[in-house]
Amino acid sequence: MARLDNKALFFTTSPRTPSKMIPEIRLLTEHLTGQTWNKKTQVDFIDLLAQSDFFEGNGSQKNKDFSARDRINRGPKALGFVDLKPHIELTDAGKAFVYGKRPQEVFLRQLLKFQLPSPYHEENKKIEGTFFIKPYLEIMRLIRDLESLSFDELKIFALMLTDYTKYETVKQAIIDFRAEKEHHKGQYKKFADETWTNTLLQTYSGTIDAGKTRTRETTDGSLKKFLATKKSNARDYTDACFRYLRYTGLVSISHRNRSIAFYSDKLKEVDYILATVDRKPVFVDDTGRFKEYLFNPAIPVLYVDDIDNIKDIIMRISDYTQRQLSGKDIEQLKDLRDEIVAAQKEAIIKTQVTKIKSYALYSEIIDTYNEIISDGYYDAPLMLEYNTWRAMTMLDGGDIKGNFKLDDAGQPLSTAAGNMPDIECDYKDFVLSVEVTMQQGQRQYESEGEPVARHLGQLKKRTGKDAYCLFIAPTINAACLAHFFALNKIDITYYGGKTKIIPLELDQFMKLVENSYNYSTTPTPQNIRQFLDEVIHQEETATDESDWNDKIQACVSKWLAA
Repeated sequence: MARLDNKALFFTTSPRTPSKMIPEIRLLTEHLTGQTWNKKTQVDFIDLLAQSDFFEGNGSQKNKDFSARDRINRGPKALGFVDLKPHIELTDAGKAFVYGKRPQEVFLRQLLKFQLPSPYHEENKKIEGTFFIKPYLEIMRLIRDLESLSFDELKIFALMLTDYTKYETVKQAIIDFRAEKEHHKGQYKKFADETWTNTLLQTYSGTIDAGKTRTRETTDGSLKKFLATKKSNARDYTDACFRYLRYTGLVSISHRNRSIAFYSDKLKEVDYILATVDRKPVFVDDTGRFKEYLFNPAIPVLYVDDIDNIKDIIMRISDYTQRQLSGKDIEQLKDLRDEIVAAQKEAIIKTQVTKIKSYALYSEIIDTYNEIISDGYYDAPLMLEYNTWRAMTMLDGGDIKGNFKLDDAGQPLSTAAGNMPDIECDYKDFVLSVEVTMQQGQRQYESEGEPVARHLGQLKKRTGKDAYCLFIAPTINAACLAHFFALNKIDITYYGGKTKIIPLELDQFMKLVENSYNYSTTPTPQNIRQFLDEVIHQEETATDESDWNDKIQACVSKWLAA
C-alpha cells in the first residue's frame, strides 16, 4: 500500500509508455498466477522478463525485487489490471486490456477510476484531508474548459488540484497565468520558473517553516535542493499524465507548443464523461468493494457504449446509412468503426508519404531537427524517430517503415518497441536499419551499444539480404564509436557476421538530407548504397575510430555533391 505524504498530485510513471504494460502483464500472469507476490516471485518475474523477446534492459541488475515492484505495483496494479493480494491474478479489466480488441477504451475506463485517496493509496496522517479527487478526470475537465493545457500549466498549477472542490480556484490561476505571461513574452522561461517556485513555496510553506526540507533521496536539507526535487518530480508526473491521456486516443499533443488538447471529433465523448462520471472518490475505506469497482471492465459507462451513439459516429465518418447499420450489435458496430478509422489512418499516412517524397516538407523537416536540438519539443525522442522516418522517406525511393506508433490522425504517438529497429528501409537488394537516440555520454553506450547490433542481425536474418545500419544521435559518444568500429571488424555469428554500422551525428545526417535536396535528380537506392559502402570501405583503411570518424565526415560532405 502506498502512503500519500505529498501535497501535490502524482501520476503513475512506470511504465512511461502504457502499451508496454501489455506484454509484461501477460508475462506475469501466464507464469505466476496463483503465487504470492513476494521477493521470490518478484525476482522470478524479472528473470522471465530478461529472457523475453520484447525486453530491452539488464536482466542481471541488482535489486530485482524492487525493479519488479516498480513495474507491476505502479501502473498495472494501480489501474486495476492485476490483483496482487492474496495472490497474483489477472483481473477482468486486465483480461480486456491485455487480450481484448480495444485496449485504449479499457485504459480510458481505468484512468477515470484512478482516485486519491483509495485503499491502494492512503493519506499520511500529517496531510489527512488533502486529497479527494479522481486526477485524470479533473485534468480532462481542465483541458476541456480551457481548450488546451500546456506542460507548464499542468506542472505548476494542475498538480496542486488535490481536491476536486478546488477546481475553480486552480482553473482561475491558469487563466491569470495566461494573461500575465503576455507581459513576459521575451522572458517567458524566467517568468514561468518564478511562478512555479512561488507556487511550491506557498504549497509547502508549513513544511518549509518546520525545517523539514530533507527528502528521502538525499541528506541535503537545503531549500534549494528541496525545490529542485519537487520540480523534478513534477516534471515526471506531468510527462506521465500527458502520455497516459494520449494513449486513450482522445487527445492530441502539440509537440512544438508542449500542450495537450482534445481532438474536435472526440468532444462528444469527452463531454459525456465529464457530465456522467462521479467526481467523488468511492469505497475509500472498503478494499473489497473498491476492488470490485476497479476490476470491472464495464464501468464507467462511456459515450460509445450506447448503440445509437456508435451508429452516429460511423455515419459521421463514413457513407454508411442507418439502414445499413441496423441489425448489428454494439460489438459489431465498434468493429466496423475501428475498420473505418484504420482505413482513414492508412489514407492519411499515404498522403503524408506522397507529400514527403515530393520534398514539399523539406524546410519543415530541417526546422524540426533544429527545434529538437534546441530542446524546443515535448518528447524529443519520439519526434526524432518520426522526423527521421520523414527524412528517410524523402531521401530516397525505398520502402521506409517507421516502427513507432501513430495515432488515428497519423500523428506520432509512441516510440518503437524495444525489440526492433526504430526505422527499417528495404531497397529490394539490401536493407538498412536506422536507430536514433537522444541519449548522450555513457548512457548512450549502455542503452544503445548492444541492441543496435542485435536489431541489425535480426533484420539481416529475417530478410536474407545484405544489411546496413545508420546510428544517429545529436552527438556520438566515444565509447559507441569505438564499439561499432570494433563490431564492424569482428565476425560474430549472433549479429549475422561482421556488422555494417555507421554512426552519424545529427548535423551530418542533416547534411545528407540537404545534399539530396540540392541533387539534380531524385536520389536512388544505389546512391544510398554507394554512401554506405564508401563509409565501410573507409573504415578498413582508418588507423583507429577517431580517424574513421574524420573519414565519415568527408564521405558526408562528398555524397551527391556536384
